[in-house]
Amino acid sequence: MSRLFGTDGVRGLANGEVITAGLALGLAQAAAVVLTQGRHADELKAQGLRSKAVLARDPRVSGEFIGAAVAAGLASSGIDVLDAGVIPTPACAFLVDDVGADFGVMVSASHNPAADNGIKFFALGGVKLPDEVEDRIERALDRPKLTPTGGGVGRIRRFADAEDRYVVHLLGTLGTTRLNGLHVVIDCAHGAAAGISPRVFADAGAQVTVIGSDPDGLNINDGVGSTYLETVAAAVREHGADIGIAHDGDADRCLAVDADGNVVDGDQIMAILATAMHERGELADDTLVATVMSNLGLRVAMRERGITMIETAVGDRYVLEELSARGLSLGGEQSGHVIFRHHATTGDGILTGLQLAAEMARSGKTLAELARVMTVFPQVLINVRGVNHRGLGADAAIADAVAAAEAELGETGRVLLRPSGTEPLVRVMVEAAEQATAERIAEQLAEVVRTSLGADD
Repeated sequence: MSRLFGTDGVRGLANGEVITAGLALGLAQAAAVVLTQGRHADELKAQGLRSKAVLARDPRVSGEFIGAAVAAGLASSGIDVLDAGVIPTPACAFLVDDVGADFGVMVSASHNPAADNGIKFFALGGVKLPDEVEDRIERALDRPKLTPTGGGVGRIRRFADAEDRYVVHLLGTLGTTRLNGLHVVIDCAHGAAAGISPRVFADAGAQVTVIGSDPDGLNINDGVGSTYLETVAAAVREHGADIGIAHDGDADRCLAVDADGNVVDGDQIMAILATAMHERGELADDTLVATVMSNLGLRVAMRERGITMIETAVGDRYVLEELSARGLSLGGEQSGHVIFRHHATTGDGILTGLQLAAEMARSGKTLAELARVMTVFPQVLINVRGVNHRGLGADAAIADAVAAAEAELGETGRVLLRPSGTEPLVRVMVEAAEQATAERIAEQLAEVVRTSLGADD
């Protein structure tokens, strides 16, 4: 039986086979059992207090009934619910820590289409759950629940100042730096950033042009946001802006475009910020944490500047685990999840955009000039669908094909095959010094995967 939790919570078609109101209720009840154990919960009980949780969602329409089911599951388990409404995922994480909640629940499918949705949890302190804790919640679905009565049941209240708390926090990360003189286009993906990101950049002094800021519950990520960068690029060129910032549906990602509309991805953003922090003496242990999906060019750029780079599995929670374990300050993913550990416990697209724009303001350089810190190696990514992705690691033919590709590329390229954590597919990634070489090898490996793994059953 496959694991319920994927790379980033539980995700699927809303009201489909997985993401149902019943599952949302059950997960909330199970989480109440698992996440209210330990010294903190014992201290609350000794004081006659109930545990509390922060609940938030992105604006997709299914979030209304899923969020209601989560709230019901928590309150029926004796958990007080602070309902923050529509706010970004990193805001939910921040608020858990800010108000000392026992945990948080975010209802979102991030960059996925509007029909999808998901449920992810944050533990005490606003950190994502380790795999083993998610597994405990999954096992608790079939076990007895908490069933208080009378005054023991939880209360559901509106978290009235949730947005203001988060905005103040974001602006505080800038110190004395202002964005005066910068013209920023912000693409909110018709998502959770719409009510916050433009306000934050304007309060920081930037001239702001906003697109993708009219969520109706069904248009989230639809032709806008970090998965459709041509939209923000066109707006930057049209308005003569200095930089374009594109979020995804729940605003935990930030990708950018320069004044000419050229894409600056998560790896380039990390290269810019790591270099700047290194030069100011703010990059802890002169080390950056990135995932195995980061471009080879990032590794080369960091090595040339005396910065160590540590790799993790894909997922910003694994990046955070490494940052926390080693006391490091900066890490992230090519997809635009960037974590500033001293300011956040998860990828934060608004925070990342602010810090990127702040570096432009501090240095007086354009984004294109800053991005030259890194040369992007040609990278080809093929998603091979309709195969038994669970059999990837045990197939000899695939292993032989990968070995042959690696031998051909030598030190001038890289091969990575991995099953998706959120979808039934295998990702084939190849980097090489030449685009044609990367494309040829990626196609060859994708065909081997299709032939060897067959249908996904």
